[in-house]
Amino acid sequence: MSSLDRDGNVFVLNLGDDENRYNPDSVSALNAHLDEVEAASSPRALVVVGSGKIWSNGLDLEWMGGNVESVPAFINEVHELLARALEFPVPTIAALNGHTFAAGAMLAIAFDERIMREDRGYYCLPEVDIRIPFTPGMDALMKARLKPQVAHEAMTTGKRYTAAEAVEAEIVQAAVAEDQVLPAAIERAGTLTEKDGTTLGIIKQRLYAPALATLRDREANKLPGLGD
Repeated sequence: MSSLDRDGNVFVLNLGDDENRYNPDSVSALNAHLDEVEAASSPRALVVVGSGKIWSNGLDLEWMGGNVESVPAFINEVHELLARALEFPVPTIAALNGHTFAAGAMLAIAFDERIMREDRGYYCLPEVDIRIPFTPGMDALMKARLKPQVAHEAMTTGKRYTAAEAVEAEIVQAAVAEDQVLPAAIERAGTLTEKDGTTLGIIKQRLYAPALATLRDREANKLPGLGD
């Protein structure tokens, strides 16, 4: 389960020590943590990290398979979480301690910056290989945050990017040793804590207005055959 701590002016949201997949309970917990960070007074910034070899493996497909009737509403919650991360009025750094896959990769890219473990772990969008097309909202997010050719490669081939490849593709801003992932993220976040939240939120909302609108378009994001 996720947890929230604080290192000076930097909040540290730990996704957990397993596969850190998204289901209604985990999404609700993440939103509660984000509520706390957003409500805090400045100066502040947010680092999001995991424990162990996985940052996040994305959607909880096992839960979805056992709760088919609840999937459409849940996917709306996931889209809203991605939108919230994209426009979050606080500087955000994803500290990628390990594998970052599928919807986990989408959440990571929605944050402002990423620092990745250099010796282990992949950044990957495997949807083409598991035969799950991106929703329009997810598609819009990735196109807004990745260079066009990188988005094409990542989304159409399911490439597993090593840290070095992710730096070259500008998916992440830096690759560091395992024991430096969190400290480096906290150090970087610490340089951004004085940013005014209201101003930052407005800038992000305007910068990513098309992607935010698509993520929140429930009609466009309906899953075939599953209704509302």
